Amino acid sequence: MKKLPLLTQATRMLVCAEDLGMVPDCVPWVMNELRILSLEIQSMPKDDTVRFGHLSRNPYRSVCTISTHDMSTLRQWWDEDYERTQDYYNNMLYRSGAAPHPLPGWLAKEIVSRHLTSPSMLCLLSLQDWLSIDEQLRLPDQNAERINIPANPRHYWRYRMHLSIEQLMQADAFNDTMRTLIAQSGRK
Repeated sequence: MKKLPLLTQATRMLVCAEDLGMVPDCVPWVMNELRILSLEIQSMPKDDTVRFGHLSRNPYRSVCTISTHDMSTLRQWWDEDYERTQDYYNNMLYRSGAAPHPLPGWLAKEIVSRHLTSPSMLCLLSLQDWLSIDEQLRLPDQNAERINIPANPRHYWRYRMHLSIEQLMQADAFNDTMRTLIAQSGRK
């Protein structure tokens, strides 16, 4: 409470904490007092008694996302641990049978849609996670989508967008899908 009030008062921007991992007990109280948004990642729940966070329980004062610059993208996460993915497929997406691998576009679209409909004030998704819904636009190699691997000094900020802005603007089906998902979620 000595330094953070100066930061939050110095700007009209919303402040979001990267409150992931081992967070001291005082942090939630300070964040609430200063109206700092939390970061909510379903695959990294704050409740250590559950394997996945429930998107419907995200606090309003939060940012919902699928992945960050220091994490695997949605497509990478899907294939990292088949047992965990199967659990997510059955118990979070409420689907029966075997989880498909690699992640098909239709299922990535459902996951993106679920994140968009969370009660979080903001939902920020990486370009890679958006592109996961379109099997023609996304990179063939999901590992080329990773931005940063903090433990690897040779893999800092390596991702480069493989499409030009013009190509993205001309991707009518993808853009229509994005517009529809955003409209259906009630976000603007």
